[in-house]
Amino acid sequence: MAQTEINDISADSSLVDPEKDLLGYANFAKYLADGICKMTFPEGFVIAVYGSWNSGKSTLLNFVVHYLQQKPEEEQPIIVPFNPWLLSGHQNITRRFFEQLQNFLSKESSVPKGLRERLADFAAIISDIPLPYAQTGKVLAALLDEKDKEAAQLKEEVENNLVQQQRRIVITIDDIDRLGAEDIKELFRVFKAMRNFANVVYLLVFDKEVVLKKIVDTKEVSGDAYLEKVIQVNFELPIPDKIVLRRLLFKKLGDIFFETPKHQIDQTLWYDIYFQGIDHFITHIRDVARFINTLTLTYPTVKDEVNPADYIAIESLRVFSPNIYSIIHQNPHVFVGELNLSIEELNILLNTWIAQLTDEDKQPVKNLLMSLFPKLKAILGNTYVDEKDEIEWRKQLRVCSLKIFPIYFRLSLSGGELSNIQRKIIFSFIGNPEKFRNHLIELTKQKLPGGITQARLFIEQLENSTEQEIPINYIPPVVEALFDVSDQLSLCQDDSNNILAFGDELIISRFILRLLHQIDEISRFELLKKAINQGKALAIINHENKTLKEQKSQYSIGKFSLEREGLVNAEHLKELEEIVNTMEVKSDTKDK
Repeated sequence: MAQTEINDISADSSLVDPEKDLLGYANFAKYLADGICKMTFPEGFVIAVYGSWNSGKSTLLNFVVHYLQQKPEEEQPIIVPFNPWLLSGHQNITRRFFEQLQNFLSKESSVPKGLRERLADFAAIISDIPLPYAQTGKVLAALLDEKDKEAAQLKEEVENNLVQQQRRIVITIDDIDRLGAEDIKELFRVFKAMRNFANVVYLLVFDKEVVLKKIVDTKEVSGDAYLEKVIQVNFELPIPDKIVLRRLLFKKLGDIFFETPKHQIDQTLWYDIYFQGIDHFITHIRDVARFINTLTLTYPTVKDEVNPADYIAIESLRVFSPNIYSIIHQNPHVFVGELNLSIEELNILLNTWIAQLTDEDKQPVKNLLMSLFPKLKAILGNTYVDEKDEIEWRKQLRVCSLKIFPIYFRLSLSGGELSNIQRKIIFSFIGNPEKFRNHLIELTKQKLPGGITQARLFIEQLENSTEQEIPINYIPPVVEALFDVSDQLSLCQDDSNNILAFGDELIISRFILRLLHQIDEISRFELLKKAINQGKALAIINHENKTLKEQKSQYSIGKFSLEREGLVNAEHLKELEEIVNTMEVKSDTKDK
């Protein structure tokens, strides 16, 4: 199947063959084409079909043209396509409209030569004079200057020639809603001025709401009244029901995955993923278009390396629930790998994530997460996950395999900062110091582009946050944990050869000082005393000792007021120094 057929529901790649109709528009298009050919009317007739973006209105227009072209020769009209959007802002739309009309009519031998000549002359004049018809509603003969009179005379000659024209002229116009306000008004003024061009039908398709917002002027009539003066008959494209949308989506998915061997699709898994999750998000043609457009781009980069059902599910989260998609991408340890969370902890995390969604989206997203990640289902559903399952998941190229997981996110951009949800997740571990320390170490394994780790991102972002953003009760356990595990924290794996890069101990130390300055002096002293006595991070302890000594030096020469700006007062500073010196002596003795 040609690749160009995959994206044919987008606004710029509409269908042209009614045989491929999946939206139920073909019958309407056929009857509309019949009506255009059979109806009688004394002068020009304007028909509009309203539809929102990606509703299939361009496809409907193509279907009407298809059926008009299938008419017997004696009934078949002359079809003149015009797309003003391609000309907007570059050329005079009025001139181009008549040039297009004249160009198509000149190719038709059945069109009288006089009509073609008069139309060309009329186009040359009309494009250079104002079109005040929207304001006055009068014919060109009412205009005063000589050029206007000439245009009025030519218009009358064109009308007389059109009366003699045997074949109906159908002018199809798409993408009006893409024009600017002034271009839209100019085009509508052309339709009004040419209304008494006999045997001419204008078929317009556009988004009514978009056009109304652009043309409404409080000084003039309302938008609806404005359109009523231009358009004789209008139709609203219906919103397709779930069954139609599902059929359309599955057709497009089949086009994308048509080379995938059938045995690679676990029907039970796919059934659960679709009906318990994805189906909820498919409510409009534009949903199908967004989803299919994304898969069309991303799937070729991972083809044959991922499980098709899992990949469709992950990409559905990218399109319809991007925050959850980002959380999965940035927190693989929660979703894949060893089971290191309790039911209570996992529930807290899931509830934190899901809480940001609308009520109607919560259960479908949760269903998708449970289908994609057996680790979550094992804990929340109290089921058993065997170590051998990881081997099977890897073989099936599932996203729940620790090794396969990164492949699913090749076309994902890593954010420059942690989201509020991610910070809440990290802070949720503080009640359990051991898990909090383990989580900090886990964050150092998650490397971002440029060598920065999630741990450094966490520290730097909080260092730059306001005091109100970090609860006071969080500070003691965070400081203790940093003292305890900082020797194991690798914050930037690509900075080792950069002589100007800040070392890990400096970054962590600055963060500790930033936190300590948010609590009172006695609490700082007690916290430092406890952390230094129990801490295992000698590099940080030595760096803090150096900082404290610098404070003492500045204090002694009167350059720095410890009581006003320092970390601790002079008495507490002396006691902390003694503790650090004692630990250094013990460390030296042990090394010998």
